[in-house]
Amino acid sequence: MKIYEEEKFTNENVFGKGQPNDMYAKYFTGNSFLNPLTEPAKCPVFLANVTFEPGCRNHWHIHHAKEGGGQILICTAGEGWYQEVGKEAVSLVPGTVITIPPEVKHWHGAKADSWFSHISVEVPGEETSNQWCEPVTEEEYRKLK
Repeated sequence: MKIYEEEKFTNENVFGKGQPNDMYAKYFTGNSFLNPLTEPAKCPVFLANVTFEPGCRNHWHIHHAKEGGGQILICTAGEGWYQEVGKEAVSLVPGTVITIPPEVKHWHGAKADSWFSHISVEVPGEETSNQWCEPVTEEEYRKLK
């Protein structure tokens, strides 16, 4: 369900908005927020609820890994988009699960008219890293309906 009003979205976002995602703000168009759900020192898998304001999305990026790795998105509130390079965008709604293999260039974020949250699961692997690429252009983004 699309939710444009922040107060209503806050009531639906069961894992919480968290704090401004300042550390990675340069890799986002718009404002995002991060609420860690696990502590790296106490858990081998990092989980965080990532919240995007309407129109916010991250840049194209690639999760590299020698073995294992990748990312899983579990959509929890609002509506968003996921897209792999060369493929059509996928509409994301609560309950959608996206499995992103390593080495796949992709982006994800909110629809223009809805707040959006997903739990991001960083899949453990060997020699993992994240490569941030170019922003999703306004032209590319505005084509999505």
